[in-house]
Amino acid sequence: MSDEASQEKLQQFAIQKIYIKDVSFETPNSPQIFTEKKQPEINVDLNTSVNVLNEGDIYEVVLRITVTAKIDENTAFLAEVHQAGIFNITGFEKPNLDAMLGSYCPNLLFPFAREAISDLVTKGGFPQLLLQPVNFDAMYAQHIQQQKAAVQPDEVNKDLH
Repeated sequence: MSDEASQEKLQQFAIQKIYIKDVSFETPNSPQIFTEKKQPEINVDLNTSVNVLNEGDIYEVVLRITVTAKIDENTAFLAEVHQAGIFNITGFEKPNLDAMLGSYCPNLLFPFAREAISDLVTKGGFPQLLLQPVNFDAMYAQHIQQQKAAVQPDEVNKDLH
């Protein structure tokens, strides 16, 4: 058996649990905000975090989505969901592991978070809000480029001195 084949057999990925870690919904300007005829301006903020559990083969990935809807200067609603998952990931080299934690796992969590946000907004008395799909692969690639760019200026400065 080749080394590649044995390496592939050692690579494992399993979802242990998907759950809502935290959820919040606020309508600070209700009931007056419901009399507004304007469409709210929607702002969506996404980020992820990773917690290492159990000696580095079990990870908690948390996808945080915050949606803020404003009409002029008044907040119509603020919805926040921390959608989490526990993943067993073994046998991957660091670059591949980082990509799985930074892109693949958030991709798995997003549909659950999207549904939770939609339910919160609807139950809060507002029209259904469907978040647009997110390209976590592109977001992860951009994050890696930003990290590299942050390192490069330091290297350039060292050459100048």
